Amino acid sequence: MSFKVAIVGATGNVGREMLNILEERGFPVSEVVALASRRSQGTEVSFGDRTLKVRALDQYDFSDTDICIMSAGGNVSKEWSPKIGKQGCVVIDNSSAFRYDQDVPLIVPEVNPDAISLFTRKNIIANPNCSTAQLVVALKPLHDFATIKRVVVATYQSVSGAGKEGMDELFTQTRAVFVADQVDVKKFTKRIAFNVIPHIDVFLDDGFTKEEWKMVAETKKMLDPKIKLTATCVRVPVFIGHSEAVNIEFEKPITAEEAREILREAPGCQVLDKREDGGYITPLDSAGEDATFISRIREDSTIDNGLSMWIVSDNLRKGAALNAVQIAELLIERGLIQPKKKAA
Repeated sequence: MSFKVAIVGATGNVGREMLNILEERGFPVSEVVALASRRSQGTEVSFGDRTLKVRALDQYDFSDTDICIMSAGGNVSKEWSPKIGKQGCVVIDNSSAFRYDQDVPLIVPEVNPDAISLFTRKNIIANPNCSTAQLVVALKPLHDFATIKRVVVATYQSVSGAGKEGMDELFTQTRAVFVADQVDVKKFTKRIAFNVIPHIDVFLDDGFTKEEWKMVAETKKMLDPKIKLTATCVRVPVFIGHSEAVNIEFEKPITAEEAREILREAPGCQVLDKREDGGYITPLDSAGEDATFISRIREDSTIDNGLSMWIVSDNLRKGAALNAVQIAELLIERGLIQPKKKAA
């Protein structure tokens, strides 16, 4: 069986990565359609050794398309995902538009694959926030073993999480610093070059940012509503790869060595934890990789049943594009979707 797949937002960082991953993983496509806004119509994007011309989203008929992977932002998704779903095309949405909708499953295939069957309510499946995706991949097997009570996480999030504009701003500001030019701030609230910014997304009334709230709400929805989680989300001058310093309190005893063994066997996880110079993962090492990497696993003596660890992943892949493609693969593996057009 092969499927007709549309990528909405195909000219963006994540959209291009989705095209790359579909090709890399040999996803069974009969046709791939690249879609974006009218201003991007005619732009060319790569799919393997092929070149696709971008078509306009508002002029495209989804009635013969099987899967739409949406990466064009929340406003576009709110307008278009329900319309596309009603045409019988399953939408996998990378924005926050439907993540907290009770009728839309929020899926990380390594964490809560069984929840995917709920997609038929609206024909929409939500992809989690990039910082949450890598976190829950590591938390899930530990939760199954010792039951997590509380998580404290500080993120170190790369500028690619803010899109191409974020990456461009880091590049131009860094160059400006080196040649003593004026440093212009446009995308971020403060200078990002040689700096860190403890502010991602908008502030809420309680003083947390929406990015921090997302991590709480999404972890509860996908993993366990009883887990208490608090986050501080920070933007750092790194192009690709989100890092997280994570402290976990469990109900049951668990040692650092037990955690290492559990995570070594867990799907999607890779442990790199040597107590020596360079014996840990950095965001630079994770770029282009599919795994969620875990390092610096150690017991926290300040609480009962506590562990601290360092979690790193390529945010454009597992945090976005890869997870979306894995969701599409899960639909096929479980026989939840059939191609509208039969192969000749």
